[in-house]
Amino acid sequence: MSLPTADHRTTTDPRSATAPRPATAPRPATAPRPATAPRTTADPRPATDRRPAGDRPITLERIESYLPERSVRIEELGERLGLHRAQLGVFRKFYGLDRLRYDPGLPLLDLLRPAARGALAALPEGGRVDYLAYAHVTQAVAPAHVDVAREIGDALGLADAEAFGLSHQACVSSLGAIEVLGELLRAEGGEGAYALMVTGEQAYSPVVQHVPNTSIMADAAASCLITLDGEGDVVRSFATRTLGEYAQWLELTPEQNTEFGERYGGRIAEVIHQAVEEAGLTLDDVELVIPHNVNKLAWRQTIKELGVAPEKVFLDNVPRYSHTFASDVFVNYTTLRDEGRLVDGAPYLLVSVGLGATFGAMVITHRAGGGTR
Repeated sequence: MSLPTADHRTTTDPRSATAPRPATAPRPATAPRPATAPRTTADPRPATDRRPAGDRPITLERIESYLPERSVRIEELGERLGLHRAQLGVFRKFYGLDRLRYDPGLPLLDLLRPAARGALAALPEGGRVDYLAYAHVTQAVAPAHVDVAREIGDALGLADAEAFGLSHQACVSSLGAIEVLGELLRAEGGEGAYALMVTGEQAYSPVVQHVPNTSIMADAAASCLITLDGEGDVVRSFATRTLGEYAQWLELTPEQNTEFGERYGGRIAEVIHQAVEEAGLTLDDVELVIPHNVNKLAWRQTIKELGVAPEKVFLDNVPRYSHTFASDVFVNYTTLRDEGRLVDGAPYLLVSVGLGATFGAMVITHRAGGGTR
């Protein structure tokens, strides 16, 4: 049995050219203004070599997520994905998958709007959203002439916000977008300035939905309202590491796939320790690791690498929702929050991995009295 890989297939695969129908009428694509463009997490230098984040901390004023109502067992997708009973048994028994949300009839904007509107509800009187980043994994989430980020902004009444998309870090893109938006606010945001991160997409084709020997992708969306020096959860650090030798995922040799699997747990552990150290903490100080839902087997390997107790990593949602692209950590966060399991003042670690291959970890301090409640 192959060691689980990091994440799911990117749409550089020519077979995945089929895109979902646009959720609204097409409009011309617009690009963010080039002035004072921030250094993004694609910076080739190691994260430890980057400049300090600055004196004004990024705060997450509200985090919300949304899952379609339609829930299916993984066996119901066997014919669609070309998986026979034994293969589905591996996903269930070894990888810990059971059910997932999948609604092919739901328009993309209808998937994205609920979480975004929920996050925007924390915008105070006099506040304004200057930037909107749509973080996605699959490059072709809509036909090329549809600017999804702009469509989202208009649907939310944010016509004056500068809207743009990010996808270069795959499933880490949502965490990376938080850093990018924070840097934009530091560079250009004035009094009352906020930013909105929106993520979410659909498993619209079998090539996108099935990651061989790794996971089965599901539908979900999430959103964060972001500002500086706010009352929400404080971002204390963000560390990433990209292994560019695995960029051409579909062209890797069997030997490279094996090598990547063998390095997977160790690389996540390195980035986790780096993020924790940059936050001025130790792993023992972290209340809980809130991970992506790639599969349980991959996380068991990482838990062993970290040397922590299994209950230190929140895996309850793997059998409930499976892997939801870049939304996982926020779906898991809102689950914990809504169940009353987040501790005021405690540090939490958000962790994800994207094909390409990028490993990312963000340390936040939860503030129960902030906008996230």
